[in-house]
Amino acid sequence: MMKKNLLVSFVMALFLMTGLAAAADVATINQVTYDSITIYGTQPSVVSVVAGEDSTFKVYFTATENDTDVTVEATLEGEKVKAYASTGYFDVEANKTYRKVLTLKVPYELKDEISNDLLLSIEIDGKKYKTEVNDIELRVQRPSYNAVVKSVVVPSSISAGETFPVELVLKNLGYNDLDDVYVSAAISELGVSQGPKWFGDIASLERCDACDNDDEEDTVFGKMNLVVPDSAKAGVYTLEVVVLNDDTETKVVKQIVIENALDSNVIATAATKTVAQGEEAVFDLLIVNPTNNVKVYTIVTESEGLTSTVSQGVIAVPAGSSKDVKVAASSDVEGEQSFTVSVISGQVVEKTVSYSLNVEGKKVNTVFVLTVVLAVIFLILLITLIVLLGKKPEKAEDFGESYY
Repeated sequence: MMKKNLLVSFVMALFLMTGLAAAADVATINQVTYDSITIYGTQPSVVSVVAGEDSTFKVYFTATENDTDVTVEATLEGEKVKAYASTGYFDVEANKTYRKVLTLKVPYELKDEISNDLLLSIEIDGKKYKTEVNDIELRVQRPSYNAVVKSVVVPSSISAGETFPVELVLKNLGYNDLDDVYVSAAISELGVSQGPKWFGDIASLERCDACDNDDEEDTVFGKMNLVVPDSAKAGVYTLEVVVLNDDTETKVVKQIVIENALDSNVIATAATKTVAQGEEAVFDLLIVNPTNNVKVYTIVTESEGLTSTVSQGVIAVPAGSSKDVKVAASSDVEGEQSFTVSVISGQVVEKTVSYSLNVEGKKVNTVFVLTVVLAVIFLILLITLIVLLGKKPEKAEDFGESYY
């Protein structure tokens, strides 16, 4: 029984020693500053930070114990959101003073207020000991000018050749009014853009709350339209929206999906042909118009060392239909030669098609061959006629008359 009591006493003593060790401070925090302003320490001040911006804090402390794997951590805590930053691991020696710098983004929790309070906590945590300072008061306020894109809505399915809407909701989350706000939207990979389009003035929250004018709103809705080229390949593209006025500029990007059932509006049925010298090869070029409007295309050939032509230099293709263009090429030089045909719609090259012409041997003169064949046939007929004429007919046998 005595041994059991001794064991319990030993465990309790070990527990108390461990608890005391854990409770001991690793350091004394002397000062915490923000932009050279003391916010903890001697004669602290309540500083104002800007919501959404990065803020840098410096922590000065003196170690009271030797410890390893020490970190300095900072937490900005709002009602719903926390911002956290931490240093890497380091060692401390007792009675030595250290300085650590931490940067964290100020949470944006100002829904119906232009400013509010946040609490900053600093913790120095080591392998054996730690020190905490809580409830360092900070004032957080809106940026002076801040146009925020609350939403960008586009159709879930966008087809090549289609005009699609971009619906925007803008909100003024700044301290002051936003005058003459303009918006641009673009898909740079396709060379597509619209704007700047005027969205008007967006009042600040404080002014909206203070006045009864229904025309003054801190949130506005607007719509823009973008046209996807017919030649756009299926894939994922980046839509960039820029909101700006004389005081601020905001950019947001959104990934959109464009579909194209037809990989190309220009189709070459056969790109390589073999002919003799001087012989003409004819290629077929199919031009498809998948849009709802008539489109006019210009067809241009580029070649070196051979002759190439098209049946129609300018062609109008009705909506939802296609037309065939004949491309002719010939050369007097043997070997493989290439040329290109470009199909242009307006100022946009829809597609450039490469053709290959393989020239082998000389062209057979069909007129000469036909003449020779006819001459041979005539000669055979003439010889046959001569033979027939030169052959003497046999004399018929005369039996005379018989009388009975």
